[in-house]
Amino acid sequence: MTALLLHKISDATGDTLDVVVRACLGQFPHVKSVEEKRWTMVRSKDMVNKVLEGISARPGFVIFTLVDDELSEQLTRGCKKLNVPCIDLLSPVLNQLGNYLGLERDQRPGSQYVMDADYFSKIEALHYVLAHDDGQSMRDLNNADVVLVGVSRTSKTPTCIYLANRGIKAANVPIVPGMELPEELLLAERPLKVGITKDPRRLVQIRRQRLKMQGHDEDTDYVDLDAVAQEIRDAKRLYIKHGWPVIDVSRKSVEETAATVLQLFHSRLDGVI
Repeated sequence: MTALLLHKISDATGDTLDVVVRACLGQFPHVKSVEEKRWTMVRSKDMVNKVLEGISARPGFVIFTLVDDELSEQLTRGCKKLNVPCIDLLSPVLNQLGNYLGLERDQRPGSQYVMDADYFSKIEALHYVLAHDDGQSMRDLNNADVVLVGVSRTSKTPTCIYLANRGIKAANVPIVPGMELPEELLLAERPLKVGITKDPRRLVQIRRQRLKMQGHDEDTDYVDLDAVAQEIRDAKRLYIKHGWPVIDVSRKSVEETAATVLQLFHSRLDGVI
């Protein structure tokens, strides 16, 4: 088993590093143990010195996003003296982009986090998602951009939250065995409705884990493989009946599911579906 100590250094929240590191580590399945040391809001020479002291005490792979050239050079020189690998994630792209545009960059940390119309759109979308989770507030379902429909434990809620971060007002409606779909869902014409499905065996595993965490009895149709398989078949029939696109999330992460939903959403806007 390969282990890794990773120092992630940012002059803002470190979200960019999180995304890149997760994508990169996904290409190294043999790395089973990863310890990440986060250094955020690093915006002064004194703070860089503190970071270098921490790296010296526990050397590891260093990756950073510092838009201030002086701080970037200070960190790079310090890592070189410590003989640790150090990757500057932003500067190569920023320099090439500046050369292409013929413009000087601001070197302003956290400039991507601007409270503009897009920011408030995402906040509004998140409020909508929370208010319309699991079939709540059906009266204004027609205001949604997207409605995810599926049986219990098919990642509908986290997918909706992820979509909200893209400014998409997403609601989710559960399919409950023996109950009709809400009339508000069937009458809503504005939102894109997407059916979510999952492999019954995987679904049973997730549901069993959920019941154990809650201390509930596992002797129930909720985790019976035959009953769950029937749930999935019935749900698929509903999707076909109403002509809704279907996403199988069995082997998809929340991010991948959301990306597929966004593709469908934009295709609908473009008149493709």
